[in-house]
Amino acid sequence: MVLWRCELRVSWAAQWQSLLIHGVVILLLLLIPWPGSYTLVWIVLLTLVLMESIRSQRRILSRAGPIELLSSRQFHWRRQQWFLVAKPWIGRWAIMLPLRSAEGKREWLWLGIDSMENAEWRLLRQHLLIPGQSADT
Repeated sequence: MVLWRCELRVSWAAQWQSLLIHGVVILLLLLIPWPGSYTLVWIVLLTLVLMESIRSQRRILSRAGPIELLSSRQFHWRRQQWFLVAKPWIGRWAIMLPLRSAEGKREWLWLGIDSMENAEWRLLRQHLLIPGQSADT
C-alpha cells in the first residue's frame, strides 16, 4: 500500500543556493591576493571548486523523478527500496531523509518545498510527523 506518491521536480531553490555558495567561494579565491609562488595552488583550488559546483548541480538534477512512501520507514525511489535509518529532519522549507538501500548504500535525500506540489508537501510532512509513523519508533 502506498501512503504517499510524488513526482519530484528539480528544486530551483537548491540550485540557486548551490550556485550562490560556490560562486562566493570562487569570488573569494579570485579576489584574495595570492603570492606568485601559489599560482598552481590557486588554479587547483579554483578548478576543484568549479568541478564541485558542476557535480552539485548534477546531483540536484538527478533527484527529479517518482518517489513513494510505502510505510512509515520505507520509500521506493530510483527503482529501489530505501529505508529510513534515523529520524528525518523536517524544516519549514525542506526535509532531509537519511536513507539506506537494501544493498547498504546510504543517501541523504533533501526534499525542498519547491520540488513538489503544496498538497504533496503537506501530506508527506503529515506522514512523517504523525506519532507512530515516524522513523524513531
